Amino acid sequence: MWVLLSTLPLRFFRVFIIRGSIGFILRVARFAGLAAATLAWVVILASAYRNPWFNLFKHALSDLGGPGAADPWIYNAGLVATGLVTSAYGLYLAAASLGRLATYASAFVFISGIFLSLIGVFPSGTRPHTFVSTWFFVQMWMAVVASSLDFLLRKRLASGLTTTAIAIGGPLGALLIDWPSVALLEIYGVILIDVYVIVLTLNY
Repeated sequence: MWVLLSTLPLRFFRVFIIRGSIGFILRVARFAGLAAATLAWVVILASAYRNPWFNLFKHALSDLGGPGAADPWIYNAGLVATGLVTSAYGLYLAAASLGRLATYASAFVFISGIFLSLIGVFPSGTRPHTFVSTWFFVQMWMAVVASSLDFLLRKRLASGLTTTAIAIGGPLGALLIDWPSVALLEIYGVILIDVYVIVLTLNY
């Protein structure tokens, strides 16, 4: 009896504290994707505000973190932070995934977060910048493709058709539209990613 009573606090800790904490973390992590999307726009707008010379129709977003920018740390540190939140969201998706394709998608989201952070580590004007910037969008596109297949196979048609449209329309729009600037092309990609994140949040 005394042994049983002495183990009750430990059982209470395991059942209510540990499981409760994990449940709370997962509930919060579900919205990490939306938090990353919101943070990205805050970083872009704050950086553009500090650089009134920035022209959406002439420049690239990365110019806000380049050597000619005022307070480039806002953009670069902001992307590092956004990338970390994105990778954390990828971990949540992995925990919430129900199949192999969904797990692949979560891995691509996690990796894309790493490359997003690397954009801030290697800002405009550095040699690796073009590679890490391009690979961020490539990894996120691969995540969209994996998610679209997963949704369609699980007969979630609305989500599947939406992500399929993003997977096809994203590259086609980038290639076929004569974008007046890199910044507008990047914003096009960011908006598509935001729609993808909304779809994921509604499903996981």
